[in-house]
Amino acid sequence: MNKYTFALAIIALALSACGQSQAPVPAPAVPPPKVADQPANPPPPQSAQQMFDAKIDAVLAGKWREAANSTRDQYRHPKQTLEFFGLKSGMNLIEITPAAGWYAQVLAPLMEDDGSYTAAITIPKKPAGEAAQDKTALEKMFAADPAQYGKAKVVQYDPKAPNLGVPGSADMVVTFRNVHNWVMGDYAPGMFKAFFDVLKPGGVLGVTDHRAAPGADLEKIKRFGYLPEDYVIKLATDAGFKLDGKSEINANPKDTKDYPKGVWTLPPTLTLGDKDKEKYLAIGESDRMTLRFVKPQGDQIFSAPADSKQKTN
Repeated sequence: MNKYTFALAIIALALSACGQSQAPVPAPAVPPPKVADQPANPPPPQSAQQMFDAKIDAVLAGKWREAANSTRDQYRHPKQTLEFFGLKSGMNLIEITPAAGWYAQVLAPLMEDDGSYTAAITIPKKPAGEAAQDKTALEKMFAADPAQYGKAKVVQYDPKAPNLGVPGSADMVVTFRNVHNWVMGDYAPGMFKAFFDVLKPGGVLGVTDHRAAPGADLEKIKRFGYLPEDYVIKLATDAGFKLDGKSEINANPKDTKDYPKGVWTLPPTLTLGDKDKEKYLAIGESDRMTLRFVKPQGDQIFSAPADSKQKTN
């Protein structure tokens, strides 16, 4: 190839290149949408019971509880006791003889919108006339704070012929440090029968009370406020209940159970006043049994008599 031919070839190649279209310029990349940071391990959703357990903590810290009552938590272990009994959201709960309302200040707000709470109190001995309309201290407490107790119910009963409500209507009945009073009044068997009647099949009875020393004779110690644990179990099982569990939540090994004024020698009563007060404060509250009973499934529930009346407030 001579120089002239080579030059023509070079010119042809250049013209061919000029006739081709240029490659398109790529568009700038669009950044992906920003995703909010997520925790590495998101907490699992809470169950209804977990939410109820959290509510117990909130109620125990409630400002409406009297300071003197809150200081007793170390002896009465309310959260652990209620968990042992199996209290759950949505239950119809009856507390027997709340007295001044130590547990009522916990249970009534706790069951607000999560079931129902009924305080069963003995029929007050009221005079005739205007004074007959006087409310009990518990009812006054409820009326004074509707935000916490607005849905709490009160039912009155005669301890010698107790009727606690419609048979088979309650999920749980609880009573705290009352059985010894019924034993001293000779109407404990009737009370346990009333508990059995008002509970649904499968319903729970929770009991705590002052525990006598093993082998103690009932007739010798009952006036001191202590009861043999096996005797309380017999009261319940004679009424038809099945023992479902025992707990040492409220046990106190410091309690020697041999005081001049019985269990009331110890706090919170301190019947002896300042005499040996520091000694009894160091012991703390009484040694207590904590028992859970169940009404067996399949029991026939009889309707209340047509003329049976129950006063509620």
